Amino acid sequence: MNPLTMTGLELMQAFQQGLVPAPGIAKTMGMEGGGEVEFGRVVFIAMADERHTNPLGGVHGGFAATVLDSVTGCAAHTVLAAGEGYGTTDLSIKMCRPMPFNKKLIAEGKVINLGKNLVVSEGYLCDEEGKLYATATNMIIRTKVR
Repeated sequence: MNPLTMTGLELMQAFQQGLVPAPGIAKTMGMEGGGEVEFGRVVFIAMADERHTNPLGGVHGGFAATVLDSVTGCAAHTVLAAGEGYGTTDLSIKMCRPMPFNKKLIAEGKVINLGKNLVVSEGYLCDEEGKLYATATNMIIRTKVR
């Protein structure tokens, strides 16, 4: 499989099915696929552990920011043509409560606007009971892959 010849949706589905190795950030952040990949939407599972602590011993805010940047970026990736890439131009995160340790969190990303050069997506980080921990809006610029 050549990622450069696959549409964004095909590539995200291949990651989900384990046909293509997940990127290193997934291992670093404790993220895995949540079984849902469709045009304009993805769901990941994430869990913070001792690797994600801040100096006071809590979960660093960068954990939520990175997970939400990933899920909103991957949602945007699902709408791209083969040979297109993307990059975050503006990421806005709102923290609703402290991130828990060793608790399964569900990260969902959805495309809310698809333009010629800019994709806007939103993301949510919740627990299995639906308690909201953080939200994000992401502006993503489309690029050509070399």
